Amino acid sequence: LRRQRDLLLQIQRLSRPRTPKPPRGAEPEAPVIPVLVLACDRSSVRRCLDKILRYRPSARRFPVIVSQDCGHAETARVIASYGAAVAHIRQPDLSDVAVPPEHRKFQGYYKISRHYRWALGQVFRTFRYRAAIVVEDDLEVAPDFFEYFQAVLPLLRADPSLWCASAWNDNGKEALVDAGRAELLYRTDFFPGLGWLLLAELWDELEPKWPPAFWDDWMRQPEQRRGRSCVRPEVSRTVTFGRKGVSHGQFFDQYLKFIKLNDRFVPFTQLDLSYLKKDEYERFFLRQVYAAPEVGLEQLQRDAGEDSGAVRIQYRGRDSFKALAKALGLMDDLKSGVPRAGYRGVVSLVCRGRRVFLAPPADWTGYDPSWS
Repeated sequence: LRRQRDLLLQIQRLSRPRTPKPPRGAEPEAPVIPVLVLACDRSSVRRCLDKILRYRPSARRFPVIVSQDCGHAETARVIASYGAAVAHIRQPDLSDVAVPPEHRKFQGYYKISRHYRWALGQVFRTFRYRAAIVVEDDLEVAPDFFEYFQAVLPLLRADPSLWCASAWNDNGKEALVDAGRAELLYRTDFFPGLGWLLLAELWDELEPKWPPAFWDDWMRQPEQRRGRSCVRPEVSRTVTFGRKGVSHGQFFDQYLKFIKLNDRFVPFTQLDLSYLKKDEYERFFLRQVYAAPEVGLEQLQRDAGEDSGAVRIQYRGRDSFKALAKALGLMDDLKSGVPRAGYRGVVSLVCRGRRVFLAPPADWTGYDPSWS
């Protein structure tokens, strides 16, 4: 308890304004958004922390809290080496979790979910922050990572149809994105994770029903999503270097190691992001999608490079989607019927320099959870 009190005082000290209150009518002070880094037994957390500390514009506005599970001594020493630059908290319960017999091999996923619940509880209950950025210890962040989250926070607060913002594009392989348009942001119905922002109000909602395991897929269920969307970028602001983990490198060699990390600073806080509000976004995005001429896969591949205009490839069922996604190099799995990076069933990508919308028919009426 004494250690927790000391840490709380340390974090509050880091977050405390160091200038007098601005006069009435002046610009409001930028909000404090802590970065919660979830760590376990990877001493390579240093790579994650080095970039976070290098790129954060203010220690006061972006305090770093590293929550460690597993009790791994070497990882603890690495975290401690940062001294007062980070607050190091430790998950107190390191025991095995009671799991159903058929889930013995998934013990790691149960421990991760338990750690998430404890760590987020510390951020929102003990330290009483109103928003937080969640990062795992195998992520490296982009130079404008903090600029991005600072800019999208007001959107989350103003638009109840948004429930998170993520730094990640599931289909962010270099060949599938327009690196020259790094300022592009989208709405997505798929919860991306991998560096994401949530509000305290969302934790109030999720904490009482937090799942014992597989928390990220649980977030993707209709009962949690409740029709809400996340903001995600064209070019990812995080990449993962953690091939080894509880998932045993699932998807890493095929997709994750090819994700393009943005290397060009975009001044998001100076841009007008109001186009991401639900009504305005649907007007312009859906018009853009369904105004694009429909082409077949063979025609797209044959004509690539000849015309730079956007085109649409239509799918009409789960098998059709999966076949086209695979042919285009996209991740073809669905969670509760939602495609990765999809919005209203539409996935935006680049194919040989051309914008392509993989889309359902225009009379789309909603996701089918059996498409999983």
